[in-house]
Amino acid sequence: MDSSQEIDIDKIVRSRMGSRARWLPRFVTRWLGRLIHIDFINSYLKQGREGIDFCEGVIEVLGVDLTVEGRENLPTDGRVCTFVSNHPLGAIDGVTLGGIIGRAYDGRIKYLVNDLLMNLKGLAPLCIPINKLGAQGRDFPQQVDEAFRSDNHIIMFPAGLCSRLIDGQIHDIPWRKAFLKKSIQTERDIVPVHFIGENSPRFYRVAKWCKRLHIKFNLAMLLLPDEMYRSRGNHYTVRFGRPIPYQTFDQSRSLNEWARWVEEEVYRL
Repeated sequence: MDSSQEIDIDKIVRSRMGSRARWLPRFVTRWLGRLIHIDFINSYLKQGREGIDFCEGVIEVLGVDLTVEGRENLPTDGRVCTFVSNHPLGAIDGVTLGGIIGRAYDGRIKYLVNDLLMNLKGLAPLCIPINKLGAQGRDFPQQVDEAFRSDNHIIMFPAGLCSRLIDGQIHDIPWRKAFLKKSIQTERDIVPVHFIGENSPRFYRVAKWCKRLHIKFNLAMLLLPDEMYRSRGNHYTVRFGRPIPYQTFDQSRSLNEWARWVEEEVYRL
């Protein structure tokens, strides 16, 4: 058992708050630890799993049942691709795709993820951190460029946030075009992925009220570890579509329009 893998939630919160941390009562971080099931998370982290083994272990310990369709669409000719998926769950979908795609390509994958996930040391080697709460580090553009020019497959959730309840349907917010821009530059085909699942009604209520009250901090994000914990024993379906050649994305549409087109293709799967 590797105790060095454990998360100290109080330390993480205070480090992100900077000088304001002195006003934060310790009972708040204890409450937060209970909310995210920190004891359950740390008990898993102590196993010391890393990389693809970490991803597969999460699915194993949660007892999640998966149906995977379209494995034959995973390229086997040596080309590297950008895998783009909707983001209905915010946690399970990420590690599931990491496990499936990573196993298919001997661990040659990289995620673009919220930088908070870098605290999961077993997952960190697969990640390029995105700072959702502040300015990016000066080396971030270089990290992204190096990842896209490497022999690693890239996994992205172009919405940037997990899905919301929109007009009565669980759906991503509009996709950003960055995945297309970098993929075209580095001549990577796009593999569309549809992950079928949803969080609890509570999650969508919190997200809705945050939007209505114009709360800038993503409170719903705090619920994602609990949503993951509640997913024990659930069944999900993952569908891989046929690769879309990067040459498809010509000047007939803007990159934003092409991003919307790929998003629609994902939901058609």
